[in-house]
Amino acid sequence: MAIKKGIKQVTSNKKAWHDYFVDEKFEAGIELVGTEVKSIRLGQINLKDSYCSFKDGELYVVGMHISPYEKGNIFNKDPMRKRRLLMHKKEILNLFGKTKQDGYTLIPLSVYFKNSRVKVELGLCRGKKLHDKRDSIARRDAAREMDRVMKSRNR
Repeated sequence: MAIKKGIKQVTSNKKAWHDYFVDEKFEAGIELVGTEVKSIRLGQINLKDSYCSFKDGELYVVGMHISPYEKGNIFNKDPMRKRRLLMHKKEILNLFGKTKQDGYTLIPLSVYFKNSRVKVELGLCRGKKLHDKRDSIARRDAAREMDRVMKSRNR
């Protein structure tokens, strides 16, 4: 994600890029309590193994771990609770249709602050097979080797 004015990235889900093909990206707000926001500002959030689910026409993120704020005492919530994502109803229905028909899944790709509000970048993803993962690794290694050779030639 490019660095823009007013945007501060907190975390990204690197495992999602390894396990899935990301076809489209969407931005959503997230419903949090105050101590969770303070904990996110400290970077105590983990997106690994998180995904999105639909329930009663609403979109929830499941498996996102936000560590309890150490000075939050009784105001801390369960770190693994479901959190509601905030999107327009039309967008939610569109995503629901795509996930049911086309075999896609919604995965949180990153969490960032946009002008003091916490936003989640969602990816509409298709799963990779083992041979696809191997191809991705081989391409990345080949590109890294070419960069190394070009760097040594330019010296």
